[in-house]
Amino acid sequence: MGHILKKSLWILFLAVILLGVPRLSGNIADLVNYHKIDPDGSYAWIAVHHLVQAFIFLLIIAVISKFKPLNFGFSWGNKAVGRNYVLLFALIFTAGSLASHIIAFLTNTFQPFQYPLTFTNILGQLSFQLVLSGPSEELIFRAFAITMLALVIRGRFLKKKLSYANIIAAIIFGLAHVRFSFAPFEADFSLYQVFLSITLGIFYGDCYEKSGSVYYPMIMHSISNVVMVSMTIIASLLLK
Repeated sequence: MGHILKKSLWILFLAVILLGVPRLSGNIADLVNYHKIDPDGSYAWIAVHHLVQAFIFLLIIAVISKFKPLNFGFSWGNKAVGRNYVLLFALIFTAGSLASHIIAFLTNTFQPFQYPLTFTNILGQLSFQLVLSGPSEELIFRAFAITMLALVIRGRFLKKKLSYANIIAAIIFGLAHVRFSFAPFEADFSLYQVFLSITLGIFYGDCYEKSGSVYYPMIMHSISNVVMVSMTIIASLLLK
């Protein structure tokens, strides 16, 4: 019983950090007025938010590394495994995204790009997705989360194909896409987005563990976001 309690408390402790730091980063990003450079709020705030949260976690990792030498995947690891994983993922995800957009068109459920289709908004959003989204979030939810979870949460399932640390990190990653309010308590989320985040998180984490590098999941994450946003922008322009 004590062993289970120890694991549960460790998961809870890490979840508070993993969900709390992004929220704190949002509060810090709120301190800046972006209206002059980004009047529609399409990219500047979220770019600062991701920079701040990445900086905080890099500091945390640096402090931890001074006391305990852990491998957070800051090398290219097994290049053959990583390269093959990225290529296969890119092909499958692109095909799946195209199919989902076609289905959305046919069922009248397509959601257009949420900002005015100006050159600045499109460039800013795509630049953010390419440069910051993957590196920042994979640093947090794969390099930090899986490494720290694996200190206590060991073992694999599904014929040893997936680690429990990976699954837990992916679930927390999904919860990071839920907007919470505590006074009063409210939870605003898209079930599809949460499910997709958990699913993709499992693949990112699997690549992280098999390649021994966080760089490949960063690339995969950026590819998936750029593909989805690009398709949404193109479809929105066609419907305009």
